[in-house]
Amino acid sequence: MLFALSSLPALSSETSVHDEHHLPHGRHHISVFLGTTDLEGKTGFTQGIDYEYRINELIGLGGVAEYALGGIDAWTILAVADIHLKNGLILQVGPGFEHGEEEDVFVTRFGALYEFEFGKYTISPQVHFDDHIGSEDAIVYGVALGFSF
Repeated sequence: MLFALSSLPALSSETSVHDEHHLPHGRHHISVFLGTTDLEGKTGFTQGIDYEYRINELIGLGGVAEYALGGIDAWTILAVADIHLKNGLILQVGPGFEHGEEEDVFVTRFGALYEFEFGKYTISPQVHFDDHIGSEDAIVYGVALGFSF
């Protein structure tokens, strides 16, 4: 894991000239997420924001902040890696923390999304599995609207 993280700057510098051509709208991407969280038999409207910095064509690093309403009433904050596989298919993984009314838990997110690009704008249906350590797991699904700069 440490080796993989220490290799990211090298990947970035080796591919930066090549990537500028393939990332025409910039390395930064921000999006607003609207969806639903299912947790412990409860379902809540979920809203959030996601930021990604594209290191190269394959890897982006960023953060996610989401709030689930309804009977869930919890904030989730995550540091994520986005793995851009092919033609808009992205896998997302990362650790985080969830603060709820009843408990605070460590979270590991595993997700998938498909990003449709319209110039610098994007729309991406997505689904995520949030593994809550020592507690009930959650499924988060919805759509994000974003733009690159």
